[in-house]
Amino acid sequence: MKYRLPTTATAPFCPSAVTDSVAIPANASFLRKMMLFVGPGLLISIGYMDPGNWATAIEAGSRFGYALLFVVVLASLSGMVLQNLCSRLGIATGRDLAQLSAERYSHRVGMGQWILAELSILATDLAEVLGAALAFHLLLGVSITTGVALTAFDTVIVLALQGANFRRLEAIVLGLIATIATCFFIELVLIKPFWPDVVAGLKPSWDVLSHQEPLYIAIGILGATVMPHNLYLHSSVVQTRVNGTSVESKASAIRYARVDTIASLSMALVINAAILILAAAAFHGTGHADVVEIQDAYHLLDPLVGGALASVLFGVALLAAGQSSTFTGTIAGQVVLEGFLNAKIPCWQRRLITRGLALIPALIGVIWFGDGAVGKMLVLSQVVLSLQLPFALWPLIRFTSDKQLMGPFANNALTKTLAWGLFGLISAANLALMFFWVS
Repeated sequence: MKYRLPTTATAPFCPSAVTDSVAIPANASFLRKMMLFVGPGLLISIGYMDPGNWATAIEAGSRFGYALLFVVVLASLSGMVLQNLCSRLGIATGRDLAQLSAERYSHRVGMGQWILAELSILATDLAEVLGAALAFHLLLGVSITTGVALTAFDTVIVLALQGANFRRLEAIVLGLIATIATCFFIELVLIKPFWPDVVAGLKPSWDVLSHQEPLYIAIGILGATVMPHNLYLHSSVVQTRVNGTSVESKASAIRYARVDTIASLSMALVINAAILILAAAAFHGTGHADVVEIQDAYHLLDPLVGGALASVLFGVALLAAGQSSTFTGTIAGQVVLEGFLNAKIPCWQRRLITRGLALIPALIGVIWFGDGAVGKMLVLSQVVLSLQLPFALWPLIRFTSDKQLMGPFANNALTKTLAWGLFGLISAANLALMFFWVS
């Protein structure tokens, strides 16, 4: 049984990143085709660089030095594997993960999946609210509470962007993030981290994860990297690059999508690793391991541009990262709503509902616990994402392993082993954290 919410014929919906297809000329060169295929991976990579990622990387580096750098790398590599499964699912079947879940599971199971997907979007938007509030605090000098209230007006931005070319907006926002990322890389040169220690941090250390606090941060890094709603989103937007229904055209689309995904997420990996390395060198390495709050992290840029300008640059980067993730979260919400409920609502209504729900815990947390709660709530929101991740992974791995559904594009034995292994590790880590909580 499916539901459709009432809408008017002229109701404005979200920017056309999901519905607009890109024509790929059959006789185009490899480079030309690759340029046309680039887009879905970049859209997904934005979620890998949101304020939640910044918060987890900064706290990990400040408190534990380079010890959790391997978690950033492994989480990003896991994200590449899982996002490639999403793109293959969307291209091979012509349907996204939400649509297939609604079709192939019972109504009760489908509703449960939909609720969990919506909770993951809400947790992500909570991180965007807190990140934007901190950005307003750094840029305007207002309190964090006032900054949280100001984020309610981002619906106006969404309304202003109705009908705009989403890819152009994406390029502008990514340009802002790339500019600040350049500052971080220059900072790496100036701050001169001890690179042998950095390399040592790339070696997995299970002893580090045997304690509650580093395990908690590690799970936050995982949730910040492999967001459940991104799995639904990617399986939808990648269909804009499919031209033709033949096995050959789908195989070609999958190959180009793989390159797009790996290249885009590699960029996100480098940025997140750079933030952790900077935090480890600037704070942990100088005896300031207590500097774990994201609102203090703009001091990372002090040696490069000075304290005053550092707060402005950091605020602009944080605002850009949060707003870009807000756009993708809104589109993911539309994908989930339409896939599970066969329903559409105007984009501004979707934005208003999600932001309204996210404002409540943000305001309560900041008012009750003070400005120092921002970093803690950011990390907690990412842990919540990790706890919900297995519920999206289970159907994804099952669907992509189904030969009747996927045909020649079903997972081979190696891919199935790797995917189920990731599912087991993520589930085990979540269970271990819950064991620490209750013990």
